[in-house]
Amino acid sequence: MSVLLLQLAGPLQSWGATARFARRTTENAPTKSGVLGLLAAAQGRDRTADLTDLAALRFGVRVDQPGTRLRDYQTAQHADTGKSMPVSECFYLADAVFVAALEGDHELLSELHRALRRPVYTPYLGRRSCPPARPVELGLHTDRDLAQALAREPWHASKWYLRRLARRTDVRLTTLVEAAGPPARTDALRDVPLSFDPRHRRYALRGVVTGSVPAPAADRDIEPGRFPADPGPGPTGDSPASSFIPTVPDPRVSHHDPMPPLRGD
Repeated sequence: MSVLLLQLAGPLQSWGATARFARRTTENAPTKSGVLGLLAAAQGRDRTADLTDLAALRFGVRVDQPGTRLRDYQTAQHADTGKSMPVSECFYLADAVFVAALEGDHELLSELHRALRRPVYTPYLGRRSCPPARPVELGLHTDRDLAQALAREPWHASKWYLRRLARRTDVRLTTLVEAAGPPARTDALRDVPLSFDPRHRRYALRGVVTGSVPAPAADRDIEPGRFPADPGPGPTGDSPASSFIPTVPDPRVSHHDPMPPLRGD
């Protein structure tokens, strides 16, 4: 078994497990169907292609930076008739960073790793309007399993987020790992893709175990005890929180991390 690690970071992400009419929500972390769709696109697979090999991969996510939930009202008109379509609500995660892991056959993961380096179709983070701001692939590992890979991979949060937590010694990062067996307690999520065919999309349920790991060393040079000046009140007049819980987004934080494309913060 091998493990392929991905970095999912961008100004906006949207990972919907359900969509009902004009309301399109997002989960708090990447879904298996969204990540496998990204990989299938990188390989150049057609939407009607067989997904059995991809669906068999075990999937897990680590929340390095939870981001902030945004709601966007969208309007549209029919291209032929000009008739106004219903107003829709789309939800996004802003300034979020995740590490995703896929465990399975080494040959398949090697092919996916090569495809991420030279993708046929541009990868995006759940929706086409959400391009990644950093390289997606983090490497292929043969010396660790999925849980070990999520625990050992450096912390990929943005500089401003790391500075806010630099004094803390008890930071833990939330993990959402696909159940390998029948553990005592799991959550069910319908995000295992059986078909991406637009005429009949189909998804199966999987069990998800929520846990946490101690925050590993960051992949950025942050000196303990050195913090940027307080940015002051944000656009709404609110001040940033004086304390910050790493696994819960704080809507009062006014920072925006643009994360320039193809380079670190």
